[in-house]
Amino acid sequence: QVHLVESGGGLVQTGGSLRLSCVASGRTFSSYTMGWFRQAPGKEREFVAAIRWSRGSTYVSSSVKGRFTISRDNAKNTVYLQMNSLKPEDTAVYYCAADSRPYGYSSLTNDYDYWGQGTQVNVSS
Repeated sequence: QVHLVESGGGLVQTGGSLRLSCVASGRTFSSYTMGWFRQAPGKEREFVAAIRWSRGSTYVSSSVKGRFTISRDNAKNTVYLQMNSLKPEDTAVYYCAADSRPYGYSSLTNDYDYWGQGTQVNVSS
């Protein structure tokens, strides 16, 4: 079991920045892939970025590449999503998730085993 607690959402103006945090706890999560997803009103949940907890290797979706960065702090058991140059279309509920498979990346929600509660990000125009 892995427990994920998210924070850092809020309201920001277009062009601003925001950093989301996800604190992970539980057994064996250090071997997992950690991912960020988002879901805007009336739309499907969308993959944003992923990181291998142990390796630190990352993958970022094309829709946010160059603006968003995923990272982790092993000492704090925390995964971050740094969001810069925010746009109104980035408005969504952002979720932290964990994939227990031993290797590879996935952008599919069904491949992730554990989910945080979500944190709301609103970008005003």
